[in-house]
Amino acid sequence: MTPVVIDGGDRRCVLLLLELRRLITTMPAGTIIHLIATDPAAPLDLPAWCHLTGHTYLGPVPGDRPTYAVQVADAAVLTDPRSPWRPAPAGP
Repeated sequence: MTPVVIDGGDRRCVLLLLELRRLITTMPAGTIIHLIATDPAAPLDLPAWCHLTGHTYLGPVPGDRPTYAVQVADAAVLTDPRSPWRPAPAGP
């Protein structure tokens, strides 16, 4: 399976997590995502976010640009769409 590539450019990791959270909810379990991220916080924030959500952090991907791999989990914890580093609020 070819990885899905998200080019985060020079955006801060907070903005990348917002985009990753939005896109990952549309992808089937097992999908591999390569996130290109120059923010120095990415190697810390991505594994922490994966730990929170249950997605699998696969680590850095060799190449010319800083890229990190994540695998979409089958039963991930949903996060707040406005704050992807927090669990989603409980329903009504």
